[in-house]
Amino acid sequence: MKKLILIFLIMFTLVPKIYADETSSDEVIEGEQKEVKENEEVNNSPINLKSQSGIIMEISTKKVLFEKSSNERLAPASMTKVMTMLLIMEELEKGNISLDDQVVISSNAASMGGSQVYLEANSKATVKELLTAIGIGSANDATVAMAEKIGGSEENFVALMNKRASELGCKNTHFSNSHGLDEDDHYTSAYDMALMAAELVKHESILDITGTYETTITHQNGKSMWLVNTNSLIRFYSGLDGLKTGFTDKAGYCLTGTMKRNEMRLVTVVMHANEKEERNTDTINMMEYGFSMFYKDVLVPNDKSLGEMFIDNSKNRKVKYYLKDDVSVVLDKNTKDISYKYDIELDNVSAPLKPGDTVGRLILMYDGGEKEYDLIVKDEVKEAGYFNRMFNYLRDIVSGNVNVINI
Repeated sequence: MKKLILIFLIMFTLVPKIYADETSSDEVIEGEQKEVKENEEVNNSPINLKSQSGIIMEISTKKVLFEKSSNERLAPASMTKVMTMLLIMEELEKGNISLDDQVVISSNAASMGGSQVYLEANSKATVKELLTAIGIGSANDATVAMAEKIGGSEENFVALMNKRASELGCKNTHFSNSHGLDEDDHYTSAYDMALMAAELVKHESILDITGTYETTITHQNGKSMWLVNTNSLIRFYSGLDGLKTGFTDKAGYCLTGTMKRNEMRLVTVVMHANEKEERNTDTINMMEYGFSMFYKDVLVPNDKSLGEMFIDNSKNRKVKYYLKDDVSVVLDKNTKDISYKYDIELDNVSAPLKPGDTVGRLILMYDGGEKEYDLIVKDEVKEAGYFNRMFNYLRDIVSGNVNVINI
């Protein structure tokens, strides 16, 4: 007890003296006013975000759960590669490129500075190797190599990046390069980056790369390179499986993160943190807040047929239709009852149809607004042959069906 009293007296005696030695009386008053203002901001916000800008978004609904200056235009550094990876994944999905394709490394790509995997000019690497180097090692040389592979030149690829950003509804984004090194007129916002990230994680295989903490790639010359994910939270924060870090002097420390918990996937973005630790802490705090305060409720699932539609020239004529995606809403955990309704509009379609073809839309009316969801067929719808059509025609005559088709 005597020791505790002694420590208290020492602290009481020394702290004011140290403070007085380092600060003038005017600075004390100014500092106190600043502290009061910061405390007010903390009290009015559920998260004390240290980064200049940030956002939490649920990916399926695009609902914003928290934001701070989320539309402010800031340098994104290597978070730029979120859009680069999105275009790569979309080209893979379209079949325009494959993971096994060999990419010739140009002298331009090989000369890139910053984070790199030291690709040699005129050597070759597979799309898979380059994508791995981008997603884990944030390699600028690999990024430019893929930009040139897809766009023919990095300039053409950057034009594709800006076009895709516009299609996604990004209103505060303009790219000047594919890698994120500081450059004039190269910026985005936390909200726009969340939109891009939400689109990227629809390609779930990218998370196998961005969720890997360390791996090794082997260059054509036989040299191996050990890659460690620039996102240390992949290792230290259980469940986080992406997505992209960034740092330059202009951008500060940035991080676009994503993780799934309880059937809900969130994307968080922090921009312009002063320290890497602030970037990581802000990301964890936003994830914990999002998952602790909100949940996703599926109103209409996509695994059950919503009905049948009549297609005159199809073999079976009655065809089941389904939602392409679940109709979901994100709710505060204090919410108990919600009210909604929906209408279904079917298109005038004809056979043949492939699985996944759109045949109409569900219009959800909820929370004072409307949102459309695509309706699709899940099975192949074959066109009726001559004998099928004749049989259907005779059956219509017998049944008195007015929807008689012309033979």
